[in-house]
Amino acid sequence: MVFKFSSVLLVLLFFHFLVAFRLQASEAQSWIKAAYWYSGSEFPIADINSSLFTHLIYAFAGFNSSSYELSLSSDSEEQDQEQHYSTFSSTVKQKNPSITTLISIGGGNADYSVFSTLVSNSSHRKTFIDSSIKIARLYGFQGLDLCWVSANTSSDMTNMGNLFQEWRAAVKSEAANSSQAQLILTAAVQYKPDLESFSFPVESIRNNLNWVHVMAYDYYGPQWTNFTGAHAALYDPSSDASTDYGIKAWLGKGLSASKLVLGLPFYGYAWKLVNPRDNGIGAPATGPAITEDGSMSYKDIKGYIQRYGADIIYNATYVVKYCIIGSSWIGFDDAQVVKIKVSYAKEQSLLGYFVWQVSHDDNWVLSLAAAATAQERASSGQKKRRLLIIILTTAASVILILGSVMCYFRMRMLKSKAKESESKANYIADTAGTFNSNVPNLQVFGIAVIEVATEGFSIENKLGEGGYGPVYKGVLPNGQEIAVKKLSKASTQGFEEFKNEVMLTAKLQHVNLVRVLGFCIEHHEQMLIYDYMPKKSLDLYLFDPIRRYQLDWRKRVSIIEGVTQGLLYLQEYSRLTIIHRDLKASNILLDEEMRPKISDFGMARIFTKDEQEANTSRIVGTYGYVPPEYVKNGLYSTKSDVYSFGVLLVQIISGKKNAASYGPNEDLNLLEYAYELWKEGKGMEFMDPSLDDTHSLCKLMRCLQIALLCVQENANDRPSMLEISSMLQSESAVMEKPKMPAFSKRNEDKETNPAPRLEVCSIDDSTISGVVGR
Repeated sequence: MVFKFSSVLLVLLFFHFLVAFRLQASEAQSWIKAAYWYSGSEFPIADINSSLFTHLIYAFAGFNSSSYELSLSSDSEEQDQEQHYSTFSSTVKQKNPSITTLISIGGGNADYSVFSTLVSNSSHRKTFIDSSIKIARLYGFQGLDLCWVSANTSSDMTNMGNLFQEWRAAVKSEAANSSQAQLILTAAVQYKPDLESFSFPVESIRNNLNWVHVMAYDYYGPQWTNFTGAHAALYDPSSDASTDYGIKAWLGKGLSASKLVLGLPFYGYAWKLVNPRDNGIGAPATGPAITEDGSMSYKDIKGYIQRYGADIIYNATYVVKYCIIGSSWIGFDDAQVVKIKVSYAKEQSLLGYFVWQVSHDDNWVLSLAAAATAQERASSGQKKRRLLIIILTTAASVILILGSVMCYFRMRMLKSKAKESESKANYIADTAGTFNSNVPNLQVFGIAVIEVATEGFSIENKLGEGGYGPVYKGVLPNGQEIAVKKLSKASTQGFEEFKNEVMLTAKLQHVNLVRVLGFCIEHHEQMLIYDYMPKKSLDLYLFDPIRRYQLDWRKRVSIIEGVTQGLLYLQEYSRLTIIHRDLKASNILLDEEMRPKISDFGMARIFTKDEQEANTSRIVGTYGYVPPEYVKNGLYSTKSDVYSFGVLLVQIISGKKNAASYGPNEDLNLLEYAYELWKEGKGMEFMDPSLDDTHSLCKLMRCLQIALLCVQENANDRPSMLEISSMLQSESAVMEKPKMPAFSKRNEDKETNPAPRLEVCSIDDSTISGVVGR
């Protein structure tokens, strides 16, 4: 028996060596460093430094608008294109024989109507697919890339998904019949999967494409925005127009990071400033500068800067460079920014990066920076893998030596495991007893009861999903409706953390906090059972054009009062100070009487009463609700929740979302827009149109001023929840003039208008009642 066991271990040891070294070799070659070469750039193919890339993409091929084939006619322009087709692969392989070449079809100048007609007809799709495979094989390309950037309807996306499916089937069939490797299939996609009226076919992409090229640029441009912007911002704390937001949105849709290739724009944009002295990001502009559409290659930008001796400014919030030359404002990515973005792609475990386009580079400065950063991080990964191989080899040797000993003690170990399982069961039982002794009203639910209540955790009963896991609606045998929060297997919480959360949440008993009824810890499950809130969450009413009419001003004031009381309890009246860290409209649940309940304490943190603030390297929360000190430095305190409360209050007053732009020029975020209207005494224009505005101006302006005090840049300038409660209760309480809100793109020194002077009035026909701890 020992001999057989040792033989198996020897085989496993050999397998470890084989797999480890094959894995090391494959990983070293797997990260993609791609670039597009645009045929209209007049940049010679022979001048491409192909050694800096793993993939080169010919852009763009067209197709016949009648036959839908990728075919070449006999005119001179098409003959030039055929020359490019026929020599592209062989030319770039001279400097890098291992380079992989693809041909991209479509591009920004492709005719939308022709493209839409093609993908909507199965016969046209087949003609297109067959001809694309034929052209790729004929001219030595190893893959095909679809670049249909003008697709803009849900039917376009459905048809695109069908095209990908049929394309993959044809590629598989062709490879099987020709004994050649399958052609690579890719597509260029927008920076996020969900746009205004349509979503990309994520499932078809996942099943049929090798990867997608995420066009992480053109968020802003002088031809469509009348203010300066970071056109390829890596981050943007006040908007979803950023690469980080888009990548996380793709991941959230279920597309693996190994299917995403990040776009690096080797170009920038030039705006003409309204006032050269107002020249930050978000400064007013009148349109393009320097070129007709404002676009400039990195090569041209660098030459322009050298010619006029401009200073380059780096903005770390957005991760972008810009310069001002006279009245021209130019935003772009240089080598430093490129390195940061490539490092980001590695940290997010993306498949690689691609460049648009090679001809825009200046003496390969940006391409070298990207390749060097990729290599540095790859070398670091290889060292870690070597160490892992050594550890695995050593461990396997030790296991081999101890094999016979393990056989001898096998029975004893089985007995030990049985005792351990019994001990764990006892521990869980003791824990349940501890819960009950500390919180007597906490109920222990059996797994069978919960499965029946939720109909086997059916998809029809699923209410949503957060960082902790999915939430299901259930009905107990006595008819009581419940919400079941089930720990996801992907969650990082363990049993001790779950135990602590049960104890914390159960002890937070307040009329404006969602009440926990009990828990279930059978069969390795960890579930919290809460009261079910039939009206669901506040955001479903605030931002819905029909439901918002159910929230008149009196109900909104009641909700403001309830949330204030809940936060006061967490910060002042409970034994410990609780920082929620994710206060937002979707986490305010409403009961049958529309009374608010603060929910989702998965991100909450506990302070003792003498603690003022804490620091974290892991930023959690929701875009638009987190304060600047948390985004920039990881600092959080009670003033973090005050900031989130201020944003929520602005939304309750206006019924507006964070993500959009506002103002006459649509260049203000929600908080900036609120501040400008308040400053000008035009609060009525900010009020939700669904409200009866005949008696609400004074109440609105007072609530709006409180909200603006809450969202100031400096945490020390924000009031405490006790001060907010006092301001809401007292009609005559003097309030300070708020400074400009956080994340404002305008300069503070431009603020000259005094605060509006309004007559003293109550917050509501019935003044907000005193706030007490419960």
